[in-house]
Amino acid sequence: MPDSKSNALEVTVTELSGKLKRTVEDTFGHVRVRGEISGFRGPHSSGHCYFSLKDEKARLEAVIWRGQAAKLKHMPEEGLEVIASGKLTTYPGSSKYQIVIDNIEPAGAGALMALLEERRKKLAAEGLFEEGRKQLLPYMPKVIGVVTSPTGAVIRDILHRIADRFPVHVVVWPVRVQGETSGKEVANGVHQLNNLPEAMGIPRPDLIIVARGGGSLEDLWGFNDETLVRSVSNSMIPVISAVGHETDWTLVDHAADWRAPTPTAAAEKAVPIRAELEAYIADLGARLRGAMSRLSDNRRNSVRSAARGLPAPDMLLALPRRRFDEASGRLDRELTNRVGRVRDRFNQTGARLSVRSLELRISRARETLQPFERRHQNSLSNMLERRKERFTQRAQRLRIEPIANRLGSGRQSVERSEKTMQARLQNLFAQAHQQLDRNGRLLNTLSYKSTLERGFAVVRNENGKLVKNASTVKAGQALSIDMLDGSIDAVVGATGISGDTTKPKKAAAKTNSKPDGGNQGQLF
Repeated sequence: MPDSKSNALEVTVTELSGKLKRTVEDTFGHVRVRGEISGFRGPHSSGHCYFSLKDEKARLEAVIWRGQAAKLKHMPEEGLEVIASGKLTTYPGSSKYQIVIDNIEPAGAGALMALLEERRKKLAAEGLFEEGRKQLLPYMPKVIGVVTSPTGAVIRDILHRIADRFPVHVVVWPVRVQGETSGKEVANGVHQLNNLPEAMGIPRPDLIIVARGGGSLEDLWGFNDETLVRSVSNSMIPVISAVGHETDWTLVDHAADWRAPTPTAAAEKAVPIRAELEAYIADLGARLRGAMSRLSDNRRNSVRSAARGLPAPDMLLALPRRRFDEASGRLDRELTNRVGRVRDRFNQTGARLSVRSLELRISRARETLQPFERRHQNSLSNMLERRKERFTQRAQRLRIEPIANRLGSGRQSVERSEKTMQARLQNLFAQAHQQLDRNGRLLNTLSYKSTLERGFAVVRNENGKLVKNASTVKAGQALSIDMLDGSIDAVVGATGISGDTTKPKKAAAKTNSKPDGGNQGQLF
C-alpha cells in the first residue's frame, strides 16, 4: 500500500511533462545529429514534415515545420544518411522526445553522389536525357542568351570570346550560380528567355548558354536541381550547358542540347570565326566564278560542234520541196476527176426527179393518212364525252347542304369552347385574387410597420441607412426617426438627440451590483 505519510509533492501529468520539456531543452539546446531518414512519405497536408532519424541501435523522432521546409537546400528523402541540426524538445501529447530540425544536409560526398545517381536514374527514366529530344544548334545565331552571374569571370570570358570570333547581340540574364536558390533562379532564367514578351523590347534569343565556373560537388549542386533539368529539357530554344571544368558533370549537362567542357568552349561552339567565314565565302565565290566560266566555255564548244554536224539548209529542204511539187501535180488531176464524177451523179439524180413521180408519192401518202385522221377525230370526240360526264358528276356532288351542315357543327363547337374558356378564366381570376389577398396579409405581417405599432422606431442616418449601434453615431450628425404616424428629423447633441419636435431623454445609468463579501466575479 502507498505510504500516506509521504512528504513528496503531488504534481499533475501536464506539470510533469512541462518540467521534462524544459529540462530537455535547457540541457541539450541546439544539437547536430547524424542518422538515416526513415518513415518519410513527403510533406503532410499542413506542409510540415514528420519522419525519424535512426542508426543501428536507436531511433529519434524528427519534425520540420512548414516555414523552415521551404528554406532547406536539401529536402529529406527516404533512406538518405544526413546530418540534421536543430533543437531537442519533447512532445507531451505522446510522451516522446524529438528534434525540431532547422537545417539538413547529406552526410558527406558519398551521400550526395548516391542522391545524384538516384535523381539521374529517375529523370532518365522519364526520357529527359534522350537524344531524340535534343535540338540542333543554329549555325549563325543573331541573338544569344546567357544565364549566369553578372559579376563573375565567366560572363567576361564568354563576351570576350564572342566579340573575337563573331560579334552578335548578347542578352545576359543575371542569376546566382551558387546557394540554395541558384537552381530555381537559373530555371526561371531559361523559362523567361523562352517567353520574352515583345513589349519589353528585348529580342528573343536563338541560343541559350547556361554557364558557371568550376567548383566542388556542393558548389555545383544547384545545377542538379530537378526543376532546372526539366526547364532545360522543355526549352524551345537550343541550350548549351557550360558548367564547371571539363571533368565536372551535372544533370543539366545531360538535359542540354550540347555540353561544353568550359564556358569559353561554349562561346566557340555558339558562333563561327568571322574571318574564317569571310575567307571561306570568298573562296566559294572564286570557285563559283571559275565554274561558271568553264561551264560557259563547254556549252559554247558544244554548240559549235553541233552546228558543224548539221547539214546545209538547202539539203534539209530539198526532199520536202520535191514532195510538195509532186503533190501539187496530183492535186490538179484529182480535182478534175472529182468534178466529173460529181456531175455524172447529179445528172443521174436529176433524171429520176419528175413531176409525175412526185404526184404519185403525194397521192400514196394522202391515202395512208386518211385512216389515221378518221381515228383521231373519233378519239377526240370520245375523250370530250368522257370528260363532260366526269364534270357533270362532280358538279352534282358540290351542293350547299353539306357545307351548311359542317358550318353549323363548327359554330356549336366554337360556342362550347368559348363557354369553357370563360369558366376557366373566372376560376383563374378568383384564384389570383385569393393569392393576392394572402400575399398582402403576409406582407403586412412581415412589414416593420407592425413593429412600429408596438412603440418602436426606425433610425436612419443622413444617407438613409439604418443606424443599429449607438457607437456609430457622432455629435452633430443628422438623423431621421420613422414612427407609426410619420418621421422626425433630429440632430445628435453632445449628450443625446435634439430636435424641434422631440425632447432628448436621459438614459438611466445601469450598474451591475456585486454581492458583498468575497472576490467571486459574476458569470455575465
